[in-house]
Amino acid sequence: MNAPVDAALLGDLLHAADADGITKHVVGAVISNAEGKVLLLHRTADDYLGGLWELPSGGVDAGETLTEALLREVAEESGLTVTAVGVYLGHFDYLSKSGKKTRQFNFTAHVTHDSDPVKLTEHDAHLWADRSEQDRVSSAVQAVLATWREEVA
Repeated sequence: MNAPVDAALLGDLLHAADADGITKHVVGAVISNAEGKVLLLHRTADDYLGGLWELPSGGVDAGETLTEALLREVAEESGLTVTAVGVYLGHFDYLSKSGKKTRQFNFTAHVTHDSDPVKLTEHDAHLWADRSEQDRVSSAVQAVLATWREEVA
């Protein structure tokens, strides 16, 4: 399901998650640069799922919309400022460290590249990954990136 982000879509996504028994919401951002490379972040070895390359992502706080959480999480994890949220790229489910049924909602996000270098706070490395490097992520994120490539093609 690839559609522009609007309030109705966001409401439908949350309603479906509730109906599926999801208790934790997470947002993920596919951020690309002018060369078509995607920003990946590397989890520290001692963190949950340590050593995993992932999209900038994080939990939705109480009272926050999915898009508000996306802007905040991208800024917190990468230091980048999101200027626009693009399209919804799908979701995947997993169990969180605490065992909660979690759904990660993934969107394209546009950032100001020229003025904002990546500044990591929770990860130990970042990579602007070309197509050959994008297989470093989980199979769930690979599926999101495949959808993203269809969107930009």
